[in-house]
Amino acid sequence: MDKAYYQAVRNLVKAALVEDIGKGDLTSLACLQPEPIKARITAKSAGVLSGIEPALMAFNIVDSGNTVRPLKKDSEPFAAGDVVMEIEGFNQTVLTTERTALNFLAHLSGIATFTNRFVKKIEGTPCRILDTRKTTPGWRYLEKAAVVHGGGHNHRYGLYDMILVKDNHIAAAGSIGRAVEMTREFLRTAQFRQQFNAREEDIEIEVEVTAEEEVTRAIKAGITRLLLDNQSVESLKKLVALSRKLDPAVQLEASGNVTLDNVADIAATGVDFISIGAITHSAEAADFSLGVTK
Repeated sequence: MDKAYYQAVRNLVKAALVEDIGKGDLTSLACLQPEPIKARITAKSAGVLSGIEPALMAFNIVDSGNTVRPLKKDSEPFAAGDVVMEIEGFNQTVLTTERTALNFLAHLSGIATFTNRFVKKIEGTPCRILDTRKTTPGWRYLEKAAVVHGGGHNHRYGLYDMILVKDNHIAAAGSIGRAVEMTREFLRTAQFRQQFNAREEDIEIEVEVTAEEEVTRAIKAGITRLLLDNQSVESLKKLVALSRKLDPAVQLEASGNVTLDNVADIAATGVDFISIGAITHSAEAADFSLGVTK
């Protein structure tokens, strides 16, 4: 876990604990005399696991004396009834942490599970499932990690690590050609090098296209990755055929209105990537519970 990732996750876990605990766990303080207990977290649904790291972190932040033992790893499948984690600690702090830890496991495993359903639908093709920036504010590192745990791949992390020229940029610039020209001019400036600490060749440029003439203009401008957004399967077939004719090496990404029912048909058009916002913003939570065993 690199430093930026670790700090972002820790800050999120701490904020979640403060949000839930506030001045203290009234119920546990009122009902329980401190004593050691053993507990375990059990799956109540089936899926693909994600969220072990923040769950562990939550138990250790609340009480560094807690001993937490994961029985499964992120990206592993689980079935209803599987025990995914065992905890030893004091009753008050274990129960105080319970909901926060379960929230991370439920949400992130839900994303990994939903992603995996899309991945399985296109097995046997070279196409890859990508996430988008449609993530829960503050949760991006973890949600994108959950996509990987589910067998998907990450698109850009934010606005800072890739250029994606979309319809509004093109409209403001006046044309695809002008937008690409302005992009390349900026990547040659000292401002870019100093602000982003990167070289022009480090930054990938992708351009959104919606029609054959736009595909032609973008490829003639030297763009090697195209976003084919909100296209029907039939339209995708035509745009893919034209793109490969103009540049066999061009990378093609389909996006928009992708579902489990049509993702295999989209992959069969020959695109290299399918990006799906729903895998992070509309995944159903997995179900886990914590029970005291001793």
